[in-house]
Amino acid sequence: MSVGSPLRPNRPASPPTSAFRRPIRRIGMVSTYPPKLCGLATFAAALEQGLVRTGNRVDVVRLDDGDAIDPKWITGPVVDTLINGDAASIRAAAARLSQCDVVIIQHEYGIFGGPDGDEVIDLIQAIDVPTIVVLHTVPRLPTDHQRLVLVKISELASRVIVMTKAALYRLTSSYPIDPKKVSTIPHGATLPTTTLRADVGALTAGRTNLLTWGLLGPGKGVEHVIDAMSLLGDAYPQLHYTVAGVTHPKVFAARGDEYRDSLIERATTTGVRESVTFDNDYRDLPRLTRFVASASAVVLPYDSTDQVTSGVLVDAIAAGRPVIATAFPHAVELLRSGAGIVVPHQNPKAMAQAIRSIVEEPELLASMTVEAHRLAPSLSWTAVADRYAVLTDELVAAGQSVAV
Repeated sequence: MSVGSPLRPNRPASPPTSAFRRPIRRIGMVSTYPPKLCGLATFAAALEQGLVRTGNRVDVVRLDDGDAIDPKWITGPVVDTLINGDAASIRAAAARLSQCDVVIIQHEYGIFGGPDGDEVIDLIQAIDVPTIVVLHTVPRLPTDHQRLVLVKISELASRVIVMTKAALYRLTSSYPIDPKKVSTIPHGATLPTTTLRADVGALTAGRTNLLTWGLLGPGKGVEHVIDAMSLLGDAYPQLHYTVAGVTHPKVFAARGDEYRDSLIERATTTGVRESVTFDNDYRDLPRLTRFVASASAVVLPYDSTDQVTSGVLVDAIAAGRPVIATAFPHAVELLRSGAGIVVPHQNPKAMAQAIRSIVEEPELLASMTVEAHRLAPSLSWTAVADRYAVLTDELVAAGQSVAV
């Protein structure tokens, strides 16, 4: 979750009883990490906490991609920092990680040093224990060098993880990669408590609250929802749309709040400003989970037709919220059983029709909510971390680990 990721994740004092049913592993992890604001950092922190709850120890090597971060916030499981472009730092990080049983490497183009982040290849080659590489992006139309990097990573890794069937199909059909090395483990999410699910109806009574959240920037597609709201006019006075999140730090560094300001202006000029709230409040994880669960539906209007993994989509379903999304691959896959509505990209008319349907057909909204709740347990960080822990056990049992 990109709005309100906890800066200092709460760490369990001791593993649960179930943890003693399997050996305790020392797991290395390479990723961006809080307090950095990005989906990858949030994913890594949540997976780390889930692995600790299964009884494992996790040593995190934080990627330093040039963002200024006060050292006092770098705490908990972070044991080292890998500085991009520094060969000595890569060797030192690899030596530290080689003391673990298995190393999990989060991969996204651009977070490692070198063209298309190709320094990750040097890192994997220098690690002496099995590596699990989690692919957050599988480009549909990669450049030649992006293809080379992804293929080399997959050759060197002990196992490659994708998070959706769409990503699995794209990876194994478009790249020369051994399908036997690839496993599918979904993106995890924090589930609301039973108490929260029971009382959230009071927050939405009498209104239809639509929510889009996450770091803002061009490609988010929020302008199409604003246009859809304008097409609906004043026919639904109970309809409200909240856009939650600040401008993405990299977008802000390059262009300031230009995109966010353009959205506010668009809402004003189209006459829907009173029905649209722009919310940039910081929320820790419990407050954010409650915030998402209080929406009638989550709207993901992304421009990208290429997105095979969306953490926000998973968070929405985990919160039991129906989703209206553009037809990016992960949305098509996860919503096909009825937890949401998929609409064409950049099409305010289709978006307006989808919004109208959930306002006018309460039984449709109710059925989507039921299906979202049915899907949620398999997406919990507890379930996801357990699958990573089982994979770690398999690699160690195969005799591949030489950790000390």
